[in-house]
Amino acid sequence: MNSAGRQEHGSEDRVRRRSRGPVRAYVVAGAPASGKSVLGAALSRRIHAALLDQDVLTGPLTAVVAELVGAAPGDLDDPRVRSATRQATYDALLHTAEGCLAADVPVVLVAPFTAERSDPAAWLKLVARLHPPGGVVLVWADCPPDELVRRLTTRGAARDRRKLADLDAFLASGVTDPPAVPHIPVDTTAAVVDQVTAVLLGTFHEYVTGIVDNDVTSL
Repeated sequence: MNSAGRQEHGSEDRVRRRSRGPVRAYVVAGAPASGKSVLGAALSRRIHAALLDQDVLTGPLTAVVAELVGAAPGDLDDPRVRSATRQATYDALLHTAEGCLAADVPVVLVAPFTAERSDPAAWLKLVARLHPPGGVVLVWADCPPDELVRRLTTRGAARDRRKLADLDAFLASGVTDPPAVPHIPVDTTAAVVDQVTAVLLGTFHEYVTGIVDNDVTSL
């Protein structure tokens, strides 16, 4: 391809990216029942991104592992289940995200990301692994503890039994502590449309990590 052809192709790529937003990874993290799945789904619809929810992608296989190790049905907090699946479930999530990003498809990843949000080195490792041209944004699904408990109690999911059995220990574990890395806090008690707006506005305020394409602009 000659220089004129490359310039034309590059211009087409830029127009295509702008028409649907930057090729970016949005990492939506939060405590169980904080509303991160609802926020992630709404955000992905708004920006036309692939929605990669860890529970959806890996839940069925994790349930098989739980049965194999003798855990109670749905008890994903069983230490045997956690130790056997934590790395693999995140690898599955991230491998899928890498494939989408390689095809120029923005992604919204939904998972707790406990290590990555609490350890700056782990966060930078995640950013380097995904390496999208539009950078990576950490979105924190912020929910007050009393509302979190109400939601956990209301949904009554099998995976929440251990949490509900000792709520004091659950809340004292740091699960509601905000991230130790740059992030966009979103009040998940607000209307969903306002939550999405908060995310998109947050991308204008230096909360994007690792932009590698100088032509990328925020939505």
